[in-house]
Amino acid sequence: MPGPVFPWRDGNQFELLIDGPQFFPRMLSAIEHAQTQVDLELYLVESGACAEAVVQVLEQTARRGVRVRCLFDYYGSLALSAKLRQRLVDAGVYLRWYNRLHWRRGLRNLYRDHRKLLVVDEQWAVVGGTGVTDEFWQPGQPSSEWHEVMVLMQGPVVSDWQLLFDRQWQANHRRTAWRPAEGFGLPRLPKVPAQGQGMGRVAYADARQHQDILHSLVRALNSGKQRIWLATPYFLPTWSVRRSLRRAAGKGVDVRLLLTGPRTDHPSVRYAGHRYYPRLLRAGVRIFEYQPCFLHLKMVVVDDWVSIGSCNFDHWNLRFNLEANIEALDLPLTSAVVESFERDFALSEEVDLAHWNARPFWRRVKQRIWGWLDRLVANVLDRRD
Repeated sequence: MPGPVFPWRDGNQFELLIDGPQFFPRMLSAIEHAQTQVDLELYLVESGACAEAVVQVLEQTARRGVRVRCLFDYYGSLALSAKLRQRLVDAGVYLRWYNRLHWRRGLRNLYRDHRKLLVVDEQWAVVGGTGVTDEFWQPGQPSSEWHEVMVLMQGPVVSDWQLLFDRQWQANHRRTAWRPAEGFGLPRLPKVPAQGQGMGRVAYADARQHQDILHSLVRALNSGKQRIWLATPYFLPTWSVRRSLRRAAGKGVDVRLLLTGPRTDHPSVRYAGHRYYPRLLRAGVRIFEYQPCFLHLKMVVVDDWVSIGSCNFDHWNLRFNLEANIEALDLPLTSAVVESFERDFALSEEVDLAHWNARPFWRRVKQRIWGWLDRLVANVLDRRD
């Protein structure tokens, strides 16, 4: 795991915000009342009612003299209209794009900025998995089409989020991920505090150069004593994560996966991930598929330790993407996360071996084809590294 990492910070306050109708009004209000600066880093930005509301408040804030910087992934923002882009620029918003597509860049076009981060006045931050699209939020609507969470935070850890954004903003001209200067941060993962409230740490990944999100997750999985509950929309976990989940279940830990059900934006990815089900189920891992809508959240709780952010914990994310998660040891946040999981488990269909073995033939064929393709591409890319 090359590169320095962020330390644990205490004295923070956290709040779990569930779904767009809860977190978007809070985000827009924070931008509207900003005094000095607003920094926004996003992957998915598409024209629509949600984007209109966000662009409008960014325009108004920039025209008040507040410095507004937006770092959007180029590919993820292709559906943002030229009109909305121009409105931001005309209002004085500093707008940059991560890794513009070009045929000469070949596989380097796959490297994307998948982070979702808003920092206001260096005092307030929110991080999670949302994009600015109508699937996450439409003004005036009481519910959203995609199920997502964000974490609002205040305290010393916000300065680390600010630093992460600043460094990537500066590195963006070179189309690269930020490589920290010598002397920054800690040389290796810090020990997780034995207990605490208000403890937080920024974990990040930058396209295979640095993966402390993955290493920290695996360490947590291997040390879990009571529960390991993990939610992700795209279940293509690395070998180390799968092994840790099986081992934990074999030791009697309550291991549960909350995964997307039939309502998904990428059915092929869902089918590809199904190939991991049988071995996990035989090891004692419980698998729940969320039914009401598309489950897009990326969240894990191991005993009292929590990690929430943009990372799907899959080998594609960790191979190509800039990612960022907040890790926390905070009893109120842990309680909120556990309650959210429990509600979602109740709205899910549990998959057991009997259910799995009785699946229709056509579904077996799709799972076999997409699983084989995923494995083939991954093997080819591994040989290129």
